[in-house]
Amino acid sequence: MSEPIAILVACPPGEPAASLARALVEAGLAACVNHLPGMRSTYRWKGEIVTDAEDLLVVKTLREAFAAVEAFVVAHHPYDVPEVVALPLVDGHAPYLAWLEASVRASESGVPRS
Repeated sequence: MSEPIAILVACPPGEPAASLARALVEAGLAACVNHLPGMRSTYRWKGEIVTDAEDLLVVKTLREAFAAVEAFVVAHHPYDVPEVVALPLVDGHAPYLAWLEASVRASESGVPRS
């Protein structure tokens, strides 16, 4: 079995996040994307401390698809420097993990692998 991962992507709230979530699944880069609205992010940008409303995407995919997901997000995300960070999924419900792998592999012909 491949290594499942969750990728966190912070987005502007509403439609930008929803469109990106759908596009990642449609492209076969993710089995599932959870769209969590209502997040507040505080960060340093260009020497200032900023707090903004954002939505968080949790992208469930495979480790070997990370580079393709990253490239896709960078190409379609409105931020200059989008957050694209991966977390390993160290364990999980076996049928869910098998579905995740099959869902990403089902479109393997269109998914560039790293």
